[in-house]
Amino acid sequence: MTPHTLHYPLAQAYDGITRVVADLDDADLQRPTRCRGWLVADLLFHVLCDAQRALVALASPADGPPDVDDVSYWRAIPPGEDEDGDDARHAWWARRSAAAFDRPGAIVRLWTDTAPAAVRAAGAADPDGHVTTQGHVLRVPDLLATLTTEAVVHHLDLVLDLPDAPLPGVLATGVAVTTMDGLLSDDAVRPAAWSDAEYLLKAAGRLPLTDRDQLELGEVAGWFPLLG
Repeated sequence: MTPHTLHYPLAQAYDGITRVVADLDDADLQRPTRCRGWLVADLLFHVLCDAQRALVALASPADGPPDVDDVSYWRAIPPGEDEDGDDARHAWWARRSAAAFDRPGAIVRLWTDTAPAAVRAAGAADPDGHVTTQGHVLRVPDLLATLTTEAVVHHLDLVLDLPDAPLPGVLATGVAVTTMDGLLSDDAVRPAAWSDAEYLLKAAGRLPLTDRDQLELGEVAGWFPLLG
């Protein structure tokens, strides 16, 4: 991937979420997701906040060197915690904030304005530059990878009760899979029967490991979930 196309996976990830929610009515935006306690509208609001954070980060150049990369960034957040270290508090805040909109569809409109702006900013960013976000300094490509990984996992969260919704695109999914591979280790291999989506859902703690998974993974099974 060239410096001019580094933002393509993020563009695909955000466009994938847009394709999921763009035509949903207010009733469908209140369907459950894989994130405990969050409806589709609540989770979309959370991802909207991530796109807004992307805009801020991409406008916040920093001096290097970076203190985390696209994999170690996630290791700084123990599974079960969000970036602020308090998953339950953030979940409650996101639900209340999403409920403050006059209707769920208003969150979709804000998302469809914000996500493309974040992608344009990503495409215009210096691929050799550094930015700051969540108290860390990252290379621009590593920031884009973290944003893509989170968007892909949440895309899979969104479609729990939307069986006809499209899955994330190949480019974006590939970035998320590479992230999980990095968290897993060089010596560990995921079970061959897992699809990319199943791998991501189990790595993110959305699906439990089966007895067969435990057997195939061996000691590595204790590392799951790889991120929360």
